[in-house]
Amino acid sequence: MTETTAGDFIADAVRADNATGTYKGRVQTRFPPEPNGYLHIGHAKAITADFGIAEQFGGVCNLRFDDTNPDTEDVEYVEAIIDDIAWLGFSPAKVLYASDYFQALYDWAEALIVNGLAYVDDQDQETISVQRGGYGKPGVESPYRNRTPEENLDLFRRMRDGQFADGEKVVRAKVDMQSDNMQMRDPVMYRIRRGHHHRTGDQWVIYPTYDWAHGQSDALEGVTHSMCTLEFVSHHDLYDWFLNHLELPYDKPQQFEFARLELTHTVTSKRKLRQLIEDGIVTGWDDPRMPTLQGLRRRGYPASAIRAFCANVGVNKTNSRHSLEELEAFVRTDLNRVAQRRMGVLHPLKLVIDNWPTEDGRTLAEARQENPDAVGVAQFFEVANNPENSEDGTRQVPFAGQIWIEEEDFAEVPPPKFFRLSVGKEVRLRGAYLVTATGVVKDESGRVVEVHATYDPASQGGNAPDGRKVKSTMHWVSAAHGLDAEVRLYDHLFATEIPGETTGDPLDDLNPHSLDIVSAKVEPELGKARPGDVVQFERVGYFAADKDVPMVFHRTVGLKDEWAALQKRAA
Repeated sequence: MTETTAGDFIADAVRADNATGTYKGRVQTRFPPEPNGYLHIGHAKAITADFGIAEQFGGVCNLRFDDTNPDTEDVEYVEAIIDDIAWLGFSPAKVLYASDYFQALYDWAEALIVNGLAYVDDQDQETISVQRGGYGKPGVESPYRNRTPEENLDLFRRMRDGQFADGEKVVRAKVDMQSDNMQMRDPVMYRIRRGHHHRTGDQWVIYPTYDWAHGQSDALEGVTHSMCTLEFVSHHDLYDWFLNHLELPYDKPQQFEFARLELTHTVTSKRKLRQLIEDGIVTGWDDPRMPTLQGLRRRGYPASAIRAFCANVGVNKTNSRHSLEELEAFVRTDLNRVAQRRMGVLHPLKLVIDNWPTEDGRTLAEARQENPDAVGVAQFFEVANNPENSEDGTRQVPFAGQIWIEEEDFAEVPPPKFFRLSVGKEVRLRGAYLVTATGVVKDESGRVVEVHATYDPASQGGNAPDGRKVKSTMHWVSAAHGLDAEVRLYDHLFATEIPGETTGDPLDDLNPHSLDIVSAKVEPELGKARPGDVVQFERVGYFAADKDVPMVFHRTVGLKDEWAALQKRAA
């Protein structure tokens, strides 16, 4: 999968290591999510980078769960993450857990204590935070910083044995309380927390922090190139400090930081995404408006399009926000190639073809005087499933004298340059006939509820025998054969490009019109759609069949290339 190739600066570093024999030509990476929520589009970039570098250089990439916080983690998230990675098209060499290393991490912590490089602090987290100071403000050493190694070791073992209450004590690395890097001011390594762990149960009451578990897990696994996002740049020195003071089973890994993926009209904070669910704004982690991989998948985004987008964004050292329309352009390009075409009418308006024949030789207009529901003779037209791929073949689409057209495709009083249907104007019905509107029927409010027309019997297939030109081709669905469908139309979940930029809270910028549910009419072939199938509703957009409920379709993206329009305006 060439689209998974990561950015040049990391690839260049790997090439340099290979050239100097730093790891004897070995390349090993890892993707280390915390199982406290579902993966989102930002994780997709990290996944393609981690797996891409390994693939590019013939190495391996492991999936390692950073499961060091029992209060927020769950096996549900573990299973979802494994499923998402497989859906994206990647296979970890191994599935590992930071909890696999709890004993090894504990033993290493004892070694640091014995060497005078870590100590037990009795202060609470708030006091520790205040004593760290700030940029340009000196740190204050803990009064417990100079406990003897023997006392610290005894206290640490009693912490492990559950002799202290949650939060009563912590273990801190003894680094440098005056460092310009706040992460180096005696960071916490262990805290007491009696949460039930999804793998180790109640075996442990002390849990390592991210900084203590992360680099050491890399070292225990034999990771060579450890990649993370730019917010961890300040943790880089600490990553190295810990590894420099331990006896490692493999060569010391290197940490690289790259820009995280940010999109317009989107938030990826797990806390905010969870709040959207808890407040009932969305239906769950897989709501098609969510930026989670589960949500994008349900909406119909192809995994290949997400990978291609992430590869195009690249791995660089500068944070930037990409347009959501750019991602949609990759989705649209992918689906245009593979999605089969179908006809669906989202806002149905009935079109009656008065001169359509009936079985007894009368016209439909004559037959409807006795039976308003009469539709006349049924015909079937052969229509290509996908003009982009002849191997997809054709299908038979039924047609009769009453059909559904889009409400917006008719104008009783047409505006300038309106080429669709109006009284006295002729249009082409996709794959069927040329029709000319002759009149309308209105309800008591004056709204048009039915359009009457005549058809040219000699124009079967949509071409006039005399060569006359028709400017508009419209899609349709046979009223007698069409199926009812629920169609869910999505707009941006957040109305502003950068949610929360003005108010500080992204939820203040929610779009109240992010979901519109309509009752549509669709051709009968869509009754065969399987869960997750994505098709193009001709002239309308791409739609995915819901994974759970039959005849519910989610709009994936529209047909209009909004990204190209944005680029044109920017130029």
